[in-house]
Amino acid sequence: MKLKRTHYCGDLRLSNLDEEVVLMGWVQKKRNLGGLVFVDLRDRSGICQIIFDTEVSEEAFKTAEKLGSEYVLAVCGKVRERESKNPNLETGDIEIIASKITIFNKSETPPIYIKDDDNVSEELRLKYRYLDLRKPSMQKTLMLRSKVANIVRNYLNENGFCEIETPFLIKPTPEGARDYLVPSRVNEGKFYALPQSPQIFKQLLMVSGMDRYFQIVKCFRDEDLRADRQPEFTQIDCEMSFVDEQDVMSIMEKMIQKVFKEILNVDVTLPLPVMSYKEAMERFGSDKPDTRFGYELTDISDLVKECGFSVFKNATTSGMSVRGINVSGKSEEISKKQLSKIEDVAKTYKAKGLAWMRIGANNEITSPIAKFFTEQELKNILDRMNAKEGDLLLFVADKNSIVFDALGQVRLEVARRLNLLNNKEYKMLWVTEFPLFEEDEETGRMIAKHHPFTSPLDEDIDKLDGEDKINLRAKAYDIVINGYEVGGGSIRIFNSDVQQKMFKALGFTEEEANEKFGFLLDAFKYGTPPHGGIAFGLDRLVMILAGTNNIKDVIAFPKNQSAVCPMTNAPAVAEKSQLDELSIKVNIEN
Repeated sequence: MKLKRTHYCGDLRLSNLDEEVVLMGWVQKKRNLGGLVFVDLRDRSGICQIIFDTEVSEEAFKTAEKLGSEYVLAVCGKVRERESKNPNLETGDIEIIASKITIFNKSETPPIYIKDDDNVSEELRLKYRYLDLRKPSMQKTLMLRSKVANIVRNYLNENGFCEIETPFLIKPTPEGARDYLVPSRVNEGKFYALPQSPQIFKQLLMVSGMDRYFQIVKCFRDEDLRADRQPEFTQIDCEMSFVDEQDVMSIMEKMIQKVFKEILNVDVTLPLPVMSYKEAMERFGSDKPDTRFGYELTDISDLVKECGFSVFKNATTSGMSVRGINVSGKSEEISKKQLSKIEDVAKTYKAKGLAWMRIGANNEITSPIAKFFTEQELKNILDRMNAKEGDLLLFVADKNSIVFDALGQVRLEVARRLNLLNNKEYKMLWVTEFPLFEEDEETGRMIAKHHPFTSPLDEDIDKLDGEDKINLRAKAYDIVINGYEVGGGSIRIFNSDVQQKMFKALGFTEEEANEKFGFLLDAFKYGTPPHGGIAFGLDRLVMILAGTNNIKDVIAFPKNQSAVCPMTNAPAVAEKSQLDELSIKVNIEN
């Protein structure tokens, strides 16, 4: 008789006593005790203990003796209460006395252990990802991801958003990171780009009168990778008509509130705090500040402009700054060796070094630089930084961008070393009023901080033609959770004249702007509503909810740091016949 599954392995409880059930899954573990064979059977819901007893079924017992790890089975049996309960298993109060067994498939010995604490290298995990995904933690994470997507989709549907798909094969446009290009066979010598975001199309949907749009969509960026980046990633993409910044922020923070309540049973208090970009940089050295701990930046430039320490003095006289953080009460917990490692972090972010002072009893200072300051200068520094016995002061002197980057990362490194980053605590805020432009370090030209369609603040629109572009502000907003930018958006430019001004400020000629974005500028001529939106990184949001710091843990089949899939060996060399069809010649020897 063919067995039909009646329950999942992790679903059975004492309420199912004496029921005859059929379970199907993989052998997690087998123990042969002579007349009894114990098998832990696993599926995505959990593990259930199965007992094969010669007195119940000799045939089933003999089959069970041959079982190996990861064999795929169907088992029929009766639920009974366990004599020796296992409090670590949700099914630990019951077991199944098996009467029938079917082996669907045998398994070779897996190259990685199917357990959460396997200590296997990431590269091996990615190579055998289909086995890695059998682990309970990985299956739990993917089911969490699915639940988050459903909560988001339901919330947006309930709030009047229409789910609309936008194209994957689009026109290459200079919006930010490098595009992935796709050659066209039928249009010889021409290329599509894979979208970095649906930005232009969602704006066109607002021109189309759709009012509220969303999609959960794949996006692509050809950029250098790190732990929380992937070449292909998933966005929760939204756009709304007839809104301002507060409208977008209000409806989207309610969505985040709902997700955290339903996934983690965490109550998020609304409205979320709002901090300007300028304040975030000056207090935390980052536009995505982690506010779970202190160690905020303090500017002491005015206190050291006449001091005897040339590094500080030269910085202030050159129009740069000197700032520090106070690792309050933790001086003894940061050893000299750890301090050297923290300095390496500062240097990674282009700081020339990391100056320090340890504060002892009676404000006695231990520091290699203390001798360069007068007593009054030292007192002023300690007063400004609210320093007291047991504190450790850390300083960087350089231009503001380097000081902010270096000290921002130093405070995070200190927090990691002091175990201050509690994954069960969630601090959220909005960061607003971002710069409209930033300077490209290589070319020196102005580039858009977010993208070319971000609206300036109303009071800055008339300054687009001026020289002081670096100080113009945008109607942009990011939502930050525990130091991660989880979502970012802006109110868009909806006036074609302003959009042309923006392109001109970015260095596009009128012809170049029309060549790249002419279809958007044409659309703006036919009655465009004020509109704005936001895109959330679904991967990064799930990463936070799952309590991991590696985005690969929440993606089914991610790439490694070289943008390679170790499992399929993508990207791969194309056949010459395929390249010939596309009129492409590869000038690299493979």
